[in-house]
Amino acid sequence: MASVTLDKINKVFGSTHIIKDVDLEIGNGEFVVFVGPSGCGKSTLLRLIAGLESISGGELCIGDSVVNELPPRERGVGMVFQSYALYPHMTVFENMAFGLKLAKTAKQTVHDRVMATARILQLEELLERKPKALSGGQRQRVAMGRAMAREPRILLFDEPLSNLDASLRVQMRNEIARLHKRLGSTMIYVTHDQVEAMTLADKIVVLNAGRIEQVGSPHELYQRPATRFVAGFIGSPTMNFLPAELVSGSGDGCRVTSDGIGELALPQDTAHCTAGAALTLGVRPEHLRLAEASGDNAFEIVNVEYLGNEVYVYLEPRAGDTLLIHRSEAPSAWRVGQQVALAPDPEHVHLFAGDGRALGLAQSRAAA
Repeated sequence: MASVTLDKINKVFGSTHIIKDVDLEIGNGEFVVFVGPSGCGKSTLLRLIAGLESISGGELCIGDSVVNELPPRERGVGMVFQSYALYPHMTVFENMAFGLKLAKTAKQTVHDRVMATARILQLEELLERKPKALSGGQRQRVAMGRAMAREPRILLFDEPLSNLDASLRVQMRNEIARLHKRLGSTMIYVTHDQVEAMTLADKIVVLNAGRIEQVGSPHELYQRPATRFVAGFIGSPTMNFLPAELVSGSGDGCRVTSDGIGELALPQDTAHCTAGAALTLGVRPEHLRLAEASGDNAFEIVNVEYLGNEVYVYLEPRAGDTLLIHRSEAPSAWRVGQQVALAPDPEHVHLFAGDGRALGLAQSRAAA
């Protein structure tokens, strides 16, 4: 195992600045997930750690050593890619042993490591098969085993489940989580799927346009997003956003108004905002209550999705083009075409300033 420290890491391709002053501490044995939309820099950051891309600026440490100039084979990392990249003419055993043989590892050591890895990944019965005789999940385990057999200090995963179907992704998520528990290795995992991030990570790093938006546990990011971007990216279905206006506020709480909802008393600290300031009100689908209503302030239900144990109710927004979503347990009496009033739970409302920054809880209430 090893820790990883990124200090003001930058990456520039020509005139394009991809990674911008990234600072991050990854502890021994942590499972850290880099998540963000396509093009945010998460795979590039992983390749910088692996040594597959050169660092344009900053310092990268693995353990106590600065590794900026070290080639990949000397960094003690193993990498699992989106494509399995298995050699079709080799058996499972030969694929898993290939990296060790290239490193001129003793024959008995190669055998012992491959067999030990095969036991962990439950591949012992498949060692004589070739990749074409394996399922997608089995191939992915072989690709993981090839990296693990080298006994790296750090395991890196670059969207390893993207090529699998939905049910197999769930199975492989569980296998990777169990693997981390057994090995206790430092693991860094890249995905654009926030469900993978929430279910696997000890710590999530949310990236946006080459910068870190927020770092924290899945619970912290879901309950206390630092920016509107994080609030909208983490959680499925996504958080609802409504335009709001500050009526009055201070460090002890505030009152805001939003079209169709009316005035709300909230516990956020708005001491640095002036009355009339444009804000964004955010509320998770499970914290949005509905009631039958009519008139100008009513919202119309445009779709109802039944998912077995829960129901998603979609509402026509008053501003913007993104539907609002209410989530509740099944069964539900709501029907398409009904007019309803919205009532967010004030204790679970998030407020965001014009620059997207979350407004924190008032100090007196946070302390209580």
